[in-house]
Amino acid sequence: MTAPEASLAALYRKVDLRLLPYLFLLYVVAYLDRVNVSFAAPSLSLELGFSSSVFGLGAGMFFAGYVLCEVPSNLILRRVGARLWIARIMVTWGLVACGMALVHADWSFHTLRFLLGVAEAGFLPGIIYYLTLWYPPARRARAVALFMAATPVAGIVGGPLSGLLLEMHGSLGMSGWRWMFLLEGVPAVLLGFSVLRYLPDGPAHAPWLDPAERLALDAELSRAVTAAAPGAESGVEPDSGRGLWAVLAGLARDPRVWLLSLGYFSLCVGMYGLVMWMPTLIGEVLGPGASPEKVGLLSAIPYLGGVVGMVLIGRHSDRTGERRWHTAGPLFVSAAGFVLALWPGGAGLIGLAGPWWSLGCFTLAIIGLWGMLGPFWTIPTGFLSGAAAAGGVALINSVGNAGGFVGPTLVGYVRDLTGSHVMSFLAIAAIMVLGGCSILWVTRRR
Repeated sequence: MTAPEASLAALYRKVDLRLLPYLFLLYVVAYLDRVNVSFAAPSLSLELGFSSSVFGLGAGMFFAGYVLCEVPSNLILRRVGARLWIARIMVTWGLVACGMALVHADWSFHTLRFLLGVAEAGFLPGIIYYLTLWYPPARRARAVALFMAATPVAGIVGGPLSGLLLEMHGSLGMSGWRWMFLLEGVPAVLLGFSVLRYLPDGPAHAPWLDPAERLALDAELSRAVTAAAPGAESGVEPDSGRGLWAVLAGLARDPRVWLLSLGYFSLCVGMYGLVMWMPTLIGEVLGPGASPEKVGLLSAIPYLGGVVGMVLIGRHSDRTGERRWHTAGPLFVSAAGFVLALWPGGAGLIGLAGPWWSLGCFTLAIIGLWGMLGPFWTIPTGFLSGAAAAGGVALINSVGNAGGFVGPTLVGYVRDLTGSHVMSFLAIAAIMVLGGCSILWVTRRR
């Protein structure tokens, strides 16, 4: 390694240590507030008399609000700066997350889940866009993978934590699930205010970088932009300064954006179709005597596989420079996990051979789902930048997250209709295979 290369590597280690742990923590809190409803599902549904369809729709309503506000939120972030807008997102979603403790009927459940999606809209694509201000494409998959490893870590931490909070049932006359929503929403509000002090809008505003380090980062990013020639390839100028609709109109003419949206849609169908129901499924396998703590602890096991898969696949993708099969391949593996989960039970009784079979299949599915995330997000940011990157990432994430509405709603509806979830899992697996094929198609040429 030459002296300049060693110096640049040391500089990026400094950036890694300063940004990634903090962004990781923010996303742990965000993801936990998004999915903690899955741990509350059994007790909440029993207390309020919710059917599987009512709960599934409520779990999915988050994504209705998220999808509607995603693109405008991310473009506003680019105008006002990451620091201010991410702080706004976190404070408002934390307040709504605390408000989930007030749910008393199906309409309030659905409304607050919708508002939680509205409040959080723009956070993930905003962070993805924010990382493009610091990391060139060759270093981005690893950075994105390390940041997004927060989601399985949230599952590892959130399962046992939520189980313990659910045991507060009866304290001060409140149900355990109300305590869980209230106490898990507060950290988002507090961290939101910390963003204003800690997170710079970009390298030029980072007080912990000296002028030479800022110039080195700027030169590295400029070389990457020049090499990729994103504006000429995508037909959208990198920093055109145009309005929302002009940016979206340019992106809408690029079929790659829609094919990637389909791929991400299939991922979200699988991800949230599984994670929103996994504690319920594990509880059913264990039987009526299973405590919330035990269900929470066992629910953490598949997420451990997700952490390992995400980091290893993202690192290998960066080292080889290969994105195509590092993205589509894990999606096919995850689809296989859904199908194999049905094998022992035959007539829809997942896990008839025991909880460890179910946990193994769920782990396989989650390894694939989380493993593809890092390589996936390098694909759109490889041919889009500036306003197009902000709008393109938000558009893909927005369209894709509609799958977060479809997945849990589909499972709930099928459970009420058929008494099992065999058909919903088979449908989810088929959608994921289709999404993997769309990724192979869009990346068929370098």
